Amino acid sequence: MKSITIAVSATVMLATAQAASAQEIVRVDGSSTVFPITEAIAEEFQIDFRGKYRVTVGVSGSGGGFKKFCRGEVDVTNASRPIRASEVELCKQNGIEFMELPVAIDALAVVVNPKNTWINHLTVEELKMMWEPEAQGVISNWNQIRPDFPNRSLELFGPGADSGTYDYFTQAIVGKEHASRGDFTASEDDNVLVMGVANTLGGLGFFGFAYLSENTDKLKAVPIVYEGREPVLPTLEGAKNGTYQPLSRPLFIYVGKDAADKSKAVRQFVEYYLDPDLAPELIAEVGYVPLPAEAYETAMKLFHDRVVGTVFEGGSQVGVSIEDLLRTKRSR
Repeated sequence: MKSITIAVSATVMLATAQAASAQEIVRVDGSSTVFPITEAIAEEFQIDFRGKYRVTVGVSGSGGGFKKFCRGEVDVTNASRPIRASEVELCKQNGIEFMELPVAIDALAVVVNPKNTWINHLTVEELKMMWEPEAQGVISNWNQIRPDFPNRSLELFGPGADSGTYDYFTQAIVGKEHASRGDFTASEDDNVLVMGVANTLGGLGFFGFAYLSENTDKLKAVPIVYEGREPVLPTLEGAKNGTYQPLSRPLFIYVGKDAADKSKAVRQFVEYYLDPDLAPELIAEVGYVPLPAEAYETAMKLFHDRVVGTVFEGGSQVGVSIEDLLRTKRSR
């Protein structure tokens, strides 16, 4: 009896292993900001195609994701900024043609500790004073930013240099991608940044809106003053209508043309991702602004037509609205 049981168990294990190996895999990596969206899409996709497909989703930042993507190591990469010219060249060197597909709009949030009582807003100029390269070793206290702020240590938290969020923030606030002081606590894991600010009275950090919306009990959002306008809090509505500037930005997935041509799993995953009846609900659930249905239909057509390349000049683009994305895609 014992030998029969062992034999049956071995057969079941073998069958399970064979079923797992028979699954087609979609390999995804990239932005930690886009990760919650892709993770939600992947979970629903795998439920609907149970046992048929498996999706792996890594988090190495937009820059790290593009490196893997342009080496052919992943099929899809998440990006919180457009692809750079140097990354386009790397893809070209490795024979990787890609499709650039917008999937959502994000409001990048600036946050402080909830016990911070002295801040009711910050200007873009004040944020630049904190974060520009010249601030390193010079700007270390809150009262250096504004005289009526307390004499308290300023401690900064932000995404690492491989992050598209870091790229976008430095472009929008400092005026140049990758231009910032280096003496801040950096992490590709946004949850590490959340806890850093939450546990530091003089802390200030930035990351995608979804991580703020999940941690409103631990963080205080800072209204931003842009070009002398009224202070505006990071909200999904502000990102959608363009009033939250300059920290609203589009989010993307990039899909390898060869991967889409050869893999039914990749094709069905991307079509699932761009489904106008499904994507908006899932994207809103994880704390981002969905695009209009028309935008997903346009992206789906670009995917089906295998339209490759980028419509951007390279790197972060400040002030791109939903309308801009639609006009850009139509004129492609």
